[in-house]
Amino acid sequence: MKWVLCVLLFVFSLSAFAEGLPDIADASQAALSPEQEKQLGEEVMRNIRADPSYLDDPELTQYLDGLGQRLIVNSSMPGMTLNFFMIQDNTVNAFALPGGFIGVNTGLILTAESESELASVLSHEIGHVTQRHYARMAGETKGSTMESLAALAVAILAARSNSQVSAAALASAQANAIQSQLDVTRAHEEEADRVGLDVLEKSGFDPRAMASFFERLQKSTRLYENNAPVYLRDHPLTSQRISEIENKVQNYPYRQVVDSHDFWLLKERLLADQGNPNDALSYFETALKEKKYENETAERFGLAEALYRVGQYGRAQKELQKVEKVYGQNPIVDTMQGRVYLALGESKTALSYYAKEIVSYPSYKAMIYDYAGALIDNGQQKKALAIVSSALEDDPKDYHLYQLRARSYAALGKNLLQHQAQAEAYYLAGNLPAAIDQLKLAEKSDDGDFYSRSMVEARLKALQAMAAGTEHKKKRH
Repeated sequence: MKWVLCVLLFVFSLSAFAEGLPDIADASQAALSPEQEKQLGEEVMRNIRADPSYLDDPELTQYLDGLGQRLIVNSSMPGMTLNFFMIQDNTVNAFALPGGFIGVNTGLILTAESESELASVLSHEIGHVTQRHYARMAGETKGSTMESLAALAVAILAARSNSQVSAAALASAQANAIQSQLDVTRAHEEEADRVGLDVLEKSGFDPRAMASFFERLQKSTRLYENNAPVYLRDHPLTSQRISEIENKVQNYPYRQVVDSHDFWLLKERLLADQGNPNDALSYFETALKEKKYENETAERFGLAEALYRVGQYGRAQKELQKVEKVYGQNPIVDTMQGRVYLALGESKTALSYYAKEIVSYPSYKAMIYDYAGALIDNGQQKKALAIVSSALEDDPKDYHLYQLRARSYAALGKNLLQHQAQAEAYYLAGNLPAAIDQLKLAEKSDDGDFYSRSMVEARLKALQAMAAGTEHKKKRH
């Protein structure tokens, strides 16, 4: 299903969202407001999170968020919040959605040969966001409506998965309006290049990485015959575009940039998680034996991940120790070490280790999740709740934390609070029906005080109203 399902859901969510927004044919309302863009993006993300291709990986997501923050502060919108998400798809691709949501395929990270190359693609997508290309496409389309903008977004997303689906989306959703946008979107790609290149250079990355990465992609097209790589279909490359990038780069001083440890560690971990575990193990063992690697330390971390997958925890721990000797303290390595302790059955050691490491990395999501989960499994639910509650103060929209809260309450026998927390987890994950069901179960629970029951009742009414509104829009469209 992957993106095909997501695109079909996207069609509905955008067209439904269109109701209640102004007709953008009105020149005085030629662009979506930032608030409308954000709402539109959130609607889309609810559907994307429900798609099987959505990769819920807290470490990769947090890494991309950090990289994106480093870039956005050097843009024309330094205070903007970006929200990155991963798609399990080994085609090379990244894309921007309204409201600062940026998707990254696993294939992009696996293909990037340096952190500057990865950053160059992200900076290009940030260019689309800061220049507000979705809103401008609305204003640049004469006689358009919100539905035609939605259809354009559908076509862009559909093309990332299947060109035939894209054609169907075009045919079914105001094809004429979308076709008129082709020249506009080409201009936006060139503008995103220019803006992204400046952001890349100001952020301390190698600006030459953008041209080198695009050139490598363009040369690879000869291997695909008539089916170009997905990124090239979404972001059409021409020799003129690459030449313009290269010409602009000449004005920048030469810069040699060292990649972060995190880039290489996560790239190798992602590679180790691909396909059959035994095949992954064989790959890393062979690469290290034959010295076929770009970064030996990161390659050993990949080997540790592959060993973990096949259950060879003792060997995995030895490889992690070799990594630590070179890289020192690192949240990615340390989180992996905690998992190995747990897999070895050394719960007390693991809990002690997490308690020490969480002081150094109080905001590292993967470690928070693992530590809280280990506490719950070892009968320390109240301590887990304290950690989860503290983390929710920093990020109240993290559904993982609500899942951990629900697990803690379940272990403590607090049914109403368990279902209430699980409802929020489902809601934030984009599953509104399941959230409503959990709140109904909370209502039927025989525990909880008057205040808790009132909170549940009010939240249930709010979500039911939201569901009714969505169903009404669906019937109208």
